[in-house]
Amino acid sequence: MTRIIIVGSKGRMGQALLACAPLHLDLQVVGQIDLGDDLGAVIPQADVVIDFSAHDTTLGVATLCARHRKALVIGTTGHTTAGQSQIANLKPQIPIVWSANYSTGVNTLFWLTRKAAEILGPGFDLEVVEMHHRLKQDAPSGTARTLAEILAQVRGQQLDQVARHGREGLVGARTAAEIGLHSVRGGDVVGDHTVIFAANGERVELTHKASSRETFAHGALRAAQWVVKQKPGLYTMQDVLGLK
Repeated sequence: MTRIIIVGSKGRMGQALLACAPLHLDLQVVGQIDLGDDLGAVIPQADVVIDFSAHDTTLGVATLCARHRKALVIGTTGHTTAGQSQIANLKPQIPIVWSANYSTGVNTLFWLTRKAAEILGPGFDLEVVEMHHRLKQDAPSGTARTLAEILAQVRGQQLDQVARHGREGLVGARTAAEIGLHSVRGGDVVGDHTVIFAANGERVELTHKASSRETFAHGALRAAQWVVKQKPGLYTMQDVLGLK
């Protein structure tokens, strides 16, 4: 039996995790933590912590996990580069799964995006479009950024140097090097992501649409069961699914 604590338990993903956990018979929820609760008081009871709180909370959660030698699954997004580095520095102490998205379908999209970029080559313009519900705080989504990072890696680029976030006014012709990222917000959309490869005469589009947070919850719970068996290090859902 894998004992888990859910941080951010009152949020959308926290509630989805709590709803899905009973379907995983080898899991037991031993703690539900949200704003004002003391993670330190219950962490000794757990094998792994799943954090879907907020990006500015994650470092404190990760530090506490490292102190108690507890595995960690991170689902928060919107981290700064410095914040990411601080959390990643804990990987020699505990096993951490950190993914922008825990859906099996989205992780298949990550894999397909890399393969398509490799096959299609430099002759295609690259654009990433995402849509989420009106309450989402960060843009672009962590998943969209991961997709763009995959595209940049295949081309040997640094994403921050070639990313183009939307276009307005007389911006001139599109350059061959840039990777467009576009965020749409509205309604209760759980998460739509499309990667566009556009060339003269043809276009390839890869799309994933999520209609329920349960897909992400089941993936995160699967990651929790997997990570407790791993050595200290930094992993992604690609490792969990054996796609690397």
